[in-house]
Amino acid sequence: MRLRRGKRQKADNRPEVSAATVPLAVELRDVRRQYGRGAGTVHALAGIDLALPRGTFTAVMGPSGSGKSTFLQCAAGLDRPTAGSVRLGGTEITGMSQNELTELRRSRLGFVFQVFNLLPSLTVEQNVLMPVRLAGQRQVRRQAQAVLAQVGLADKAKRRPGELSGGEQQRVAVARALVTSPDVIFADEPTGGLDTGTAAEVLGLLRNAVDALGATVVQVSHDPAAAAWATVCGSSPTAPSPTTSSAVRRSRSRHGWPCSPRAPPAPVRWRGRRRDAPQRTRP
Repeated sequence: MRLRRGKRQKADNRPEVSAATVPLAVELRDVRRQYGRGAGTVHALAGIDLALPRGTFTAVMGPSGSGKSTFLQCAAGLDRPTAGSVRLGGTEITGMSQNELTELRRSRLGFVFQVFNLLPSLTVEQNVLMPVRLAGQRQVRRQAQAVLAQVGLADKAKRRPGELSGGEQQRVAVARALVTSPDVIFADEPTGGLDTGTAAEVLGLLRNAVDALGATVVQVSHDPAAAAWATVCGSSPTAPSPTTSSAVRRSRSRHGWPCSPRAPPAPVRWRGRRRDAPQRTRP
């Protein structure tokens, strides 16, 4: 699978900003990830080149097995690519030790997954402060109170996760990702287990983290409605392109964001073959 940044186009007559003048939050160069050897080798990522500026919300779309999660794990330092270079905020991470990667993730990255990963024995406030505690920093309750207020849960600080709805638990997970003011928030199908209305609330929180707090969000999803919240969206060629594109445009239109066939928002194109897709032979 190959991911390349498409040529940036103007939308709504806004001036085009040179990529050279915008600091990069995430940069991948010829990143490859393969599993197995010989005839059974699986090329999950087949040479990704990608540069994402700070303060953007990027959505990567594709069906199951297309390499979305592998891309996110390599970009976030959760997995080592077989080859290539990964930089976060200008820092090369591919040669880091496990301890160095752990420290980087604790101090500079935030994560939101489909599974909430909250500790049931801790209160909401304690769950939110867990990254601060693991980083060895002083736990300031004001930090938790501030981010819980941002996600609309200021009155639930003393509750246990089991006392909250699924949407509220995911909002706690978003607050936990925000508490350290990370450079990048990586979200892997963050709304996969939520209903439509609750999913929109969670995506709105991630969008607000970009617009109001200047964070950078990288999300992988198979849902065009979730991708519609992004400023940078792309899809896998193994998915039905016309359907996916029109669905994203309709969703963006409902929110008042520009996304037309002539002026898509900084498209990202996946080039490659789904792992389980059959080989095509030319006649």
